[in-house]
Amino acid sequence: MNCWHCRHTAVGTGRFCGRGVCENHAKQRPYILELMQNDGHTRALVVDDALPCGTCHPRPNPVALPELD
Repeated sequence: MNCWHCRHTAVGTGRFCGRGVCENHAKQRPYILELMQNDGHTRALVVDDALPCGTCHPRPNPVALPELD
């Protein structure tokens, strides 16, 4: 697999989209695995070093999916 940005050999895939990322374009960001509520407090289970591709941007707000209701 090649890097999405420069076409060099990828060393990983983006956590959100699966695009290839080489060592020059690899960055690390936290990724939320799960949100939990307990006694009115929200807590998150987070992976600290997830690999984003640097191109895609997850939406900041949830998207409504009424067809699944």
